[in-house]
Amino acid sequence: MTVQGYETAPWELRWHTLAIDQLERTESTFALSNGHIGIRGTLEEGEPRGKPGTYLNGFYKEHALPYAEAGYGYPEAGQTVVNVTDGKVIRLLVEDEPFDMRYGTATAHERWLDFRSGTLSRLTEWVSPTGRQVRVHTQRLVSFTQRAVVAIRYEVEPLDGDMQLVLQSDLLANEPIEPETKDPRVAAALQSPLVSEFALAEDYHAVLVHRTRNSGLRMAAAMDHQIESPHAFRSDIIVEEDLARLTVAVDVPKGDRLVVTKFLGYGWSAKRSIPALRAQVSAALAGARQTGWDGLLAEQRAFLDDFWETADIQLDGDPELQQATRFALFHILQAGARGESRAIPGKGLTGPGYDGHAFWDTESFVLPVLTYTVPEAARDALRWRHSTLPKARERAVQLGLRGAAFPWRSINGAECSAYWPAGTAAFHVSAAIADAVVRYLDATGDTEFERDVGTELLIETARLWMSLGHFDLHGKFRIDGVTGPDEYSAIADNNVYTNLMARRNLLAAAASCERVPEVAERLGADEPELGTWRQAAERMFVPYDEELGVHPQSEGFTEHAEWDFDNTPAEDYPLLLNVPYFDLYRKQVIKQADLVLALHLCGDRFTPEEKARNFAYYEARTVRDSSLSAGTQAVIAAEVGHLDLAYDYVGEAALTDLHDVHNNVREGLHMASLAGAWHGVVAGFGGMRDHNGEITFAPRLPEGLDRIEFRMCVRGNRFAVEIHRDRATYRLVAGEPVEITHHGQPCKVSEHPMSLSIPEIDPGPAPTQPPGRAPSRRHPERLRRHEF
Repeated sequence: MTVQGYETAPWELRWHTLAIDQLERTESTFALSNGHIGIRGTLEEGEPRGKPGTYLNGFYKEHALPYAEAGYGYPEAGQTVVNVTDGKVIRLLVEDEPFDMRYGTATAHERWLDFRSGTLSRLTEWVSPTGRQVRVHTQRLVSFTQRAVVAIRYEVEPLDGDMQLVLQSDLLANEPIEPETKDPRVAAALQSPLVSEFALAEDYHAVLVHRTRNSGLRMAAAMDHQIESPHAFRSDIIVEEDLARLTVAVDVPKGDRLVVTKFLGYGWSAKRSIPALRAQVSAALAGARQTGWDGLLAEQRAFLDDFWETADIQLDGDPELQQATRFALFHILQAGARGESRAIPGKGLTGPGYDGHAFWDTESFVLPVLTYTVPEAARDALRWRHSTLPKARERAVQLGLRGAAFPWRSINGAECSAYWPAGTAAFHVSAAIADAVVRYLDATGDTEFERDVGTELLIETARLWMSLGHFDLHGKFRIDGVTGPDEYSAIADNNVYTNLMARRNLLAAAASCERVPEVAERLGADEPELGTWRQAAERMFVPYDEELGVHPQSEGFTEHAEWDFDNTPAEDYPLLLNVPYFDLYRKQVIKQADLVLALHLCGDRFTPEEKARNFAYYEARTVRDSSLSAGTQAVIAAEVGHLDLAYDYVGEAALTDLHDVHNNVREGLHMASLAGAWHGVVAGFGGMRDHNGEITFAPRLPEGLDRIEFRMCVRGNRFAVEIHRDRATYRLVAGEPVEITHHGQPCKVSEHPMSLSIPEIDPGPAPTQPPGRAPSRRHPERLRRHEF
């Protein structure tokens, strides 16, 4: 029986039928990327389509940011990711009838994303309006091994007799896009953002070179083809400023096939000339042709085999969550694998949401996943941050600060958030970068990175905190007037998360300067300055409400009026689109985990009792209008013993995009939420923490799962953690033994599996959520029967 929607399978995502009203959604989930190039999952024929998109990481258009009233320090220029030249388009005519899924009859149609081969495939059997029958099978990939290359295999087979087929393969620039909306999560509309500079076509090859109108960037796209036909064929190629088209016409007998392999090469630069970019993409195509389709497939599979050996998560008892977790890991890999000198945007390269900007999401949520699975990708993302230090220093000077003030949102490293002052005051992005540096160094021991990049990032972020904060009359170090992770609170004093992350930053910077004194000397970080960092860290003010027995999210937060949840209708969520921000700022209503995030990332600064009380308090006030929240709530719910609730939150994080929980997956996938699935399993059910460079575990299994196994890499050593109801087993997969702690017991992971018992925990009363804002419950018995 054919059913519309995703079919549940452990290693693939498959959709049956066309479902035109769901195209924008599936174009995001079926997107392919390698961190350098991203292509949305539009049909090869170009139409029907929802939201077309081909992206090059870091390639953007600059535009003015309008303000009703200007003010000092307001960012003046915005940046929006550009939908560059589309090379996916391959149109087919069957006896003069366009192959279009909106006409004729599709007797079979399915598409599937394979997490092990890294390909998107499609199989369609179609009857034209005049009754002719064909089978179309396509496969595409964005190469992990040849970062500038996309390849598409397009096969057509007549089913009811000899047939004339005409195939048109395009390079198309300046595709029209949907109008702008008022939703801040939606990309700005850019009409014809590319200006043609060069166009050439000959034989089966074509290249188009364009530049942006304002940002001074130039990109090239090229295509080449291999044609396999049972008979001689006729071909011609044309080129215009925004279009190159190869047309192939051939008579194909029943039982034979027309097979066209299309190779695409992409490149961009802010400095290179037109001839240089032409040469670059032509060279990429030459390499792709030399490797061939089968070779590219083999390279892709080998790359992914190695990834899954390090990163796989197995969840027994919930097939839907198993699929969603591998889906999440696959897309996290796609976002960062070959980004190299570029950022990892909040949507990866799966859609234009948030204008293609990178946020603190990368360092706080995505990089921990990559650090323990593909550490070189985490390293490269941090090298990109380091490359933007000059802009961060300039921004700090503009704000009257020292050190580096990294942007709240950006593509090239310059602040381009028009949300003033709340966004600019979210200085915790700098702490997140420092935290990611420390985590990477501890997990890899990469001394070269520390010397070249890490120490400088830690020094400049430490200097930011010293200039932003001050010692009060009681000798406490305060950081006033900041916005923490919760975007429903702004310009608050002593946000606990920010202060604790700044404390960690200051101590880490001092320690790194001692390890790499030559860098400290070059940057003028002397012992007196290091001493002030340590003193500020030691005296960091962390508010505490003695009466309630909890930490206020920021100073005075627990004295704010309570939000009237009972009289907030469901249609008012997300509140940011329906309620004035000034009202949110003065009430106890929380968009996303903030203090609870501190319980995770700075958990060594809280007692178990404080964690339990804090979690219950903030659980009752968090509405999760952000996709960032569920993964963190899963981690702490599991730590304090609410395993079923943690299970629900892991499901929400992993399925945010597959279930379109926030009704905006058309704009691209939520990378931080996908990463939250990993955090929920590894840090939540696995209890993994990496405080002070020590790897500890406190595993526990929720009732809904029969078994969990996940893998990690620490200092080049790969190991697996297997969790059952009453015990956990640790075993080395490759490399040298690893020192860990299991529920407080030091031990060593070696090639001999080690099974240790899991102590029971009394979680106490279950916490409550605001009315209507509890996560969807997982139903494992129904899920086992595949009743979705």
